[in-house]
Amino acid sequence: MNQIISGVAAPLPYSNLDTDQIMPKQFLRIIDKAGLDRGLLYDLRFDANGEPRPDCVLNQPAYAGASVLVAGPNFGCGSSREHAVWGLMQYGIRAVVAASFGEIFYFNALNNGLLLVSLPPADVDALLARVSDPGANRVEIDALAGTVRAADGWTGHFDLPPRHRRMFSQGQDMVGASLQQLADVEHFEAGHWARHPWMKDVARRVRDRLGQ
Repeated sequence: MNQIISGVAAPLPYSNLDTDQIMPKQFLRIIDKAGLDRGLLYDLRFDANGEPRPDCVLNQPAYAGASVLVAGPNFGCGSSREHAVWGLMQYGIRAVVAASFGEIFYFNALNNGLLLVSLPPADVDALLARVSDPGANRVEIDALAGTVRAADGWTGHFDLPPRHRRMFSQGQDMVGASLQQLADVEHFEAGHWARHPWMKDVARRVRDRLGQ
């Protein structure tokens, strides 16, 4: 992860694009994260025969390799499936800009290192108008400064929760942030077992007795 995200931004101006559309149910049957990029926005990207829809912006050459989506309001509403976040990231999306996001999706995304940028609706409309021009569809997002800059210099401003701003500054997801507190976890664990020694390794001790 990097605090600066720079690349092609694809306009996706649909309101209430929910997680069932971002990652359809037929792609949730795997037990790991592999291959979720294929399912991303599948019904928008492909027709009933599995052929790419030419009118979908993600299938257009000018937006190939897009790393940013500029979306409509309430992006990521619906179910809490984390696969929607994983699929976006596997596809190469590093940030989504919208006026608002589904609450669970918002924290799933930030905890996994996918940057979500909330801008006022008028600013999102201004950015959508700019990136809808294939010749001016690049943006630069600074997660720490809280800025989104379009190719013509237009700039929007956003805030991040302090914890997630810190995570992006250090290139961490939620696992990495938790590991930074490993010493505190070990200290708590030692105190817990000292207070409740009869609870430690209960399962192992039961197995040992049964084995005997």
